[in-house]
Amino acid sequence: MKERLITSYDEVTDTFVGKVEGRNGFCADYDISNGIFLGIDENNLPASVYVSNASEVLDIPKQILENSNVKIRIICDAFFLNFNMCIEDLKICSVKCKNDYRIPAINFEIDSNH
Repeated sequence: MKERLITSYDEVTDTFVGKVEGRNGFCADYDISNGIFLGIDENNLPASVYVSNASEVLDIPKQILENSNVKIRIICDAFFLNFNMCIEDLKICSVKCKNDYRIPAINFEIDSNH
């Protein structure tokens, strides 16, 4: 499944926000890794990503976070969630954690250029 990602980065507050276009609201917000939050909708599907102190959490310069060419891939099964984030095709984040969030088995890509 591939959907359009709408992103915003605020350099002053060092906050990155990504939202899946057309998804309204969220039912839960989960901290999948130190400071990376995944919002899911009422169907337990990814709806948004939020990272405060993004340059520190992702360990990259603020100038890179200002780039609007962002892709996020989320692959889930009953046991694990894999979260990968790329800017300009450079992988800046890769997280694997237990799928304690009831997200169904998916291979989900959200792309700012879709």
